[in-house]
Amino acid sequence: MTQRHPLSAQPADGPRDPTSLPLFASDSAAAVPRRGGRVRSAYSLVDDADPESDPAHAVHPAVGEAQVPAAIDRVEAVYHSHRMSPIDPRDGIDWGLVAAFRSQASDQLSAAVGQDRSLDPPAQQELGRSIILELLSSAAADAVSAGRESWPVSQQAGMADAVFNALFGLGRFQPLVDDETIENIEVYGNDNVLLEHSDGTLRDGPNVAEDDQELLEFISFLGSKSGNGRPFSEAQPRLHLRLDGGARLAATAWVTPRPSIVIRRHRLRDTDLGQLAETGMLSQLQATFLEAAVRARLNIVVSGAQGAGKTTLVRGLCAAIDPWEKIGTFETEYELFLDELTHKHKRVIAWESRPGSGEVGMNGRQAGEITLDDLLIDSFRFILGRTIVGEVRGREILSMIKAMQSTSGSISTTHAANARAAIRKLITCAMEAGNHISEGYATSAVAGHIDLIVQLHLQTAPMTEAGGRRRRWISEIISVEPGELATGYATQQVFRPRADGPAIASVMPEHIRNALAPVGFDVRAFEAECRLHAGLAS
Repeated sequence: MTQRHPLSAQPADGPRDPTSLPLFASDSAAAVPRRGGRVRSAYSLVDDADPESDPAHAVHPAVGEAQVPAAIDRVEAVYHSHRMSPIDPRDGIDWGLVAAFRSQASDQLSAAVGQDRSLDPPAQQELGRSIILELLSSAAADAVSAGRESWPVSQQAGMADAVFNALFGLGRFQPLVDDETIENIEVYGNDNVLLEHSDGTLRDGPNVAEDDQELLEFISFLGSKSGNGRPFSEAQPRLHLRLDGGARLAATAWVTPRPSIVIRRHRLRDTDLGQLAETGMLSQLQATFLEAAVRARLNIVVSGAQGAGKTTLVRGLCAAIDPWEKIGTFETEYELFLDELTHKHKRVIAWESRPGSGEVGMNGRQAGEITLDDLLIDSFRFILGRTIVGEVRGREILSMIKAMQSTSGSISTTHAANARAAIRKLITCAMEAGNHISEGYATSAVAGHIDLIVQLHLQTAPMTEAGGRRRRWISEIISVEPGELATGYATQQVFRPRADGPAIASVMPEHIRNALAPVGFDVRAFEAECRLHAGLAS
């Protein structure tokens, strides 16, 4: 007969009354209200699976049924009866106690995994959950035996979730990442946290650690357990990390007065240009123009300030790509997730670069380093129809140019104050990326391969007691060509800026018109908008 997992075991005469335990003798043992959804959905103390038929609920031999106190059955019954949900960071959790329980649970889990290397992550989480409940049950029993006040149900449930988050999730960040209304989390030290909500408002957030040292230790722990093992230390004071659920973390310390962290959630993964137009990011004419540009396989660079929505716009652009076209994405940290949108993109290979560690070798690189260039060279054997280099901040420019040389219709992003500044920035990046790259070659490479630059504008309203507010829109679209001028390139404003909202039609260069007309773009609608705004101006 299959052994039952200690979390699912019930007495023969049915579930025990959890309030009969001294642990739950408090008057606070009322039902815990269920809160909102979570980004990380693999873990829940609510177990809807059949424990008799699900092999994941078998007792792991490394723990053994005899080692699990019978009181855990009762604790589990409380969690099930109260339908525990994510903790609120303001629930009064003793975070020092959470850290102590996490350390003990980690030691026990490591010992168990060491005895059985076949445990996959879900099995490790189930085992970790049983260990956490055992520790909490034992601690509560010790407290009652010593005559101390017992924990109420809500505190017991919150403590279990907090310990699990510290061991398998994002610790005190987890409730913030799980909050669907929060888009970005900004940290300027353990006790200075700012939350940007999906409606654009900015508000203060709760502490994310007891002090800066604890914050540093936890971020280092996150980096060490990531898939690529990314170090974060005084010797490596920068960390860029993709988190479970798709959020992106950037952290720096030791080169700043206090640890600084930004966690960005990508709420709009499955989107298209029409949907983005409904949000006010672009006009309907711009949406049809950019859809045609993608179908016409023009090379596009999306530029803008940090947090302006560049990655979201790239996802919208990619939605215009034929579902059966084979796409390769190249990123330093996964952000696009086109490979997960199988209803839109049937053939996607997503590559992610890997930082090295240890000393620099004779080739000038750290051991284990895999660059975007390495991945791009390897991709030439995969018969790609379109290559997308996610973000250009420096040396990635060479990969972007190589991608545009290899396939047409490439899309990339970069940071710049305006569209023409993006050209100058990319030329500078190319010159800095190679010792033998002249300004002339860099200019001709950039101007010769980019067709359009789409500039995003980010507007932040002044902060008030009610918070701040942000808006994002396409402020201009320019075409780029090699030129005989001193700059080495020529540009034309296809859509020009206006005071407060998406750019308006301006001039359609002949080579852009010739590229878009065959794929169905309505040039007459563009010309009509030009005449309309010309008439208003006069």
